[in-house]
Amino acid sequence: MMNDGRPHIAIVDSNTLAAVGLRQILQNVMPIMTVDVFGSIAELEANDPESFVHYFVSMNLVLENRQFFLERRRKTIVLTASVNPETQLKDFHSLCINVPESQLVRSLLILEQHAHGAGRNLPSMPRALQAKVLTDREIEVLSFIAQGYINKEIADRLNIGLTTVITHRKNIMEKLGMKSISALTIYAVMHGYVDINKI
Repeated sequence: MMNDGRPHIAIVDSNTLAAVGLRQILQNVMPIMTVDVFGSIAELEANDPESFVHYFVSMNLVLENRQFFLERRRKTIVLTASVNPETQLKDFHSLCINVPESQLVRSLLILEQHAHGAGRNLPSMPRALQAKVLTDREIEVLSFIAQGYINKEIADRLNIGLTTVITHRKNIMEKLGMKSISALTIYAVMHGYVDINKI
């Protein structure tokens, strides 16, 4: 943990665009975390590498610095372009980044729940993030959105009008300050409103 009291995650990847995109997704999946991006191992080493709880590292950098990451393998998640387990490094957790955003988010949520289920090893969420901001009906609608249902299907399942669903959807996005389905899905899973296996 760094001096701000929040756990820090390091992304180490020379591909700046990929690293910045992953940082945004990680901050949605684990809002309690601070995510720092480094373009090289030298940058990571110059910033107290032991203070990070996890490293998300491109495959080529892990291979070039194998001993460093082997000694920290429980903290290391290798970013790979292949979904084939046969081509992934057996000593490390791997995360395929060459997939659609929804699949990447699902993989991150599974990793998070495996390592930190029910908030294990994490500080408690700030009160603002713990507070119940949605009504029960909005939570029901959010749950269906996260499971991939379209507005008409949600209306049919909840026995409400289509315009009511659209209004709920708009209110949910405004209250949570989220504009994408991925962000809503992450919120729903992290708050226990939908099972990861249903998305």
